[in-house]
Amino acid sequence: MLALVAIVPSAPLLVPELAGPAATDTEPVRAAVRAVAKRLGSAADRWIALGAADRAGSAGATDYRSCGDFGGYGVPHPVRLGGPPTEGAPLPLSMLIAGWVRGEADGGGERITVTPWVVDPEWSPDQCAAAGLELARALSDGGDPDSDDPDSGDPDSGDRVGLLVVADGCTALSPGAPGGGERPSAIALQRRIDDALARADTGALAALDADACAAEGVGGRAAWQVLAAACGGPAADVAVSDVAAAEVLYRDAPFGVGYTVAVWSPGAPR
Repeated sequence: MLALVAIVPSAPLLVPELAGPAATDTEPVRAAVRAVAKRLGSAADRWIALGAADRAGSAGATDYRSCGDFGGYGVPHPVRLGGPPTEGAPLPLSMLIAGWVRGEADGGGERITVTPWVVDPEWSPDQCAAAGLELARALSDGGDPDSDDPDSGDPDSGDRVGLLVVADGCTALSPGAPGGGERPSAIALQRRIDDALARADTGALAALDADACAAEGVGGRAAWQVLAAACGGPAADVAVSDVAAAEVLYRDAPFGVGYTVAVWSPGAPR
């Protein structure tokens, strides 16, 4: 059953070794991510990490390596998803961030294990809704997407699972933003996204327009729409719970990109 949802940005500069000691602008968002990492680690030892592939057409549910590093982003700082070493595709950025968050929660230990759940950044809202149904089943099955346990879905028989969502917002929120400078349309869209995450408004997330999000550089749209379906959308017959409370620890754009850190606490299982 779902224990907690933690939402963090897919930002390499969260990692101190990549940001460097002079990058003080990253400290507030990093502190918020560390706080939600500790909360997710206290809530569950098994996590599913939901995030986008680095490019369209390369998504998969679990066929990824269990370790990787940030060498492609300047410093080969290693991260692990926990459990025994596994072969597979290299971890995309979203899963590298998940590995770093796991390390912050686990203090270098072996208690927490993370199952990657990687989505295509260009999936349509309907495809995201279908993936959310699958994710809801996996959460109800204790984090195992292949479980055939007849008792799965029973909140008294399954393991508590944490859901870590790694996703970025708009990329045109300041004059020097990587998405081409500041645009009012991006600011308005980011406000809608932040408000939806702050209220756990799954309907508003499901209604995000794919073309508008692409135009404003929203890398996390697909992940948020999968989350919406798993926690309150078309997957209602198997969804693990409604969201009882939502809390935002950070919402800002220190580098012109929308970074939101939030926690959703589940209510009673359905």
